Amino acid sequence: MPVIAVEDSNFDAELAKHSNVVVKFYADWCGSCKLFAPKYKRLSNDERFQGVVFLEVNAEKNPEARKKAGVNNLPTFATFQNGVLQESICTSKEEAVVEAIEKLK
Repeated sequence: MPVIAVEDSNFDAELAKHSNVVVKFYADWCGSCKLFAPKYKRLSNDERFQGVVFLEVNAEKNPEARKKAGVNNLPTFATFQNGVLQESICTSKEEAVVEAIEKLK
């Protein structure tokens, strides 16, 4: 499943549409965010995570979405279940992101 780019205007609607969601918060200037982008795309196509929707949000341009996930460092990955924040972690380690996604099952 492709990664879906969302903004403040459609963030809540995307969370409401899907029961299991992981969101990557990034900024264009963030080197770690850029390095993680291909890993995130690969994870979105991983068979283990077929029931999870992968979203990405530019944290600098979308302050409302950023607040809902408690983002204060980048990259941050937030998991939501039925629209409710489950976990928000600031990391560039793939294993930590996989562990957070696996908790959604």
